[in-house]
Amino acid sequence: MNRLLFSVLVFPLATASAAAEGVAPYAYKLTEPTWFFGIPITNSMLTGWVVSLALILLVRRMVGKPTLVPGKGQAVVESIVGGLKDLLEPIVGKHAMKGAFPFLLALFTFIMIHNWSGMLPGVGSFGYYDDAGTLLYWVRPANADLNMTLGLALVAMMAWLYYCLRYAGPRMFLFELFGNKADRKETPFVIYLLLIPIFLAVGVIEMVSIAFRPLSLSFRLYGNIFGGENLLDSMTHLFAFVLPIPFYFFEVMVGVVQAFIFTVLVAIYIGLVCNHGDDEAHAH
Repeated sequence: MNRLLFSVLVFPLATASAAAEGVAPYAYKLTEPTWFFGIPITNSMLTGWVVSLALILLVRRMVGKPTLVPGKGQAVVESIVGGLKDLLEPIVGKHAMKGAFPFLLALFTFIMIHNWSGMLPGVGSFGYYDDAGTLLYWVRPANADLNMTLGLALVAMMAWLYYCLRYAGPRMFLFELFGNKADRKETPFVIYLLLIPIFLAVGVIEMVSIAFRPLSLSFRLYGNIFGGENLLDSMTHLFAFVLPIPFYFFEVMVGVVQAFIFTVLVAIYIGLVCNHGDDEAHAH
């Protein structure tokens, strides 16, 4: 309904050429940079704060005081938590799962809710066209802003480094990057020595890959959510009623899938270093 309202109330005032420009790929500054510790408040930041606060209050309301026999709200939350735990535990490993799961759960929930925030009434509903004909919304989805997705990716990579060092240790962390993975008992000594520079080179390549992980995580999420925002906007401009409805259902699915992909990738990064199997851990 949010873009339907915009189409009916605002779009008739705009020209057809301006409508063709699409939604702005950047956030709209609501305040001057000097207002909030030198940082401007944007429309994406405002949406992120409001939706995050609403999510916290909703979960607190649904769960209340946890009981042995859960109510409806607590049962819904527990089913989401239990389902995600069963999916991620084989990836992360039981040892690291104890500390990493709360972060992964929060990451998945946060991203999914903010992916859906673009379909809330009032989000992406009202705005104006600038001199270049670009549509600027006063309120827009948080994950349709590259600053938000890049921030999420950087936080995820800092958490990855923390969990790897905590549960695998610096020695294992460095071994996973640069260590010789060949079995010394089954590999001839000369071949084992020749493999050392090869694994060192592989470690350097892996470091380059790690450096690009924040970019891949952030651009993937941003591209899908911003693309969905433009898709809904275009369909609404074509025909305000009925036609956009299937695309709203499609964006609901995309929101879940993108949140799951982001979370699973972070879990895989942690598991590659920390998950070596319980039998190996007991053997050591």
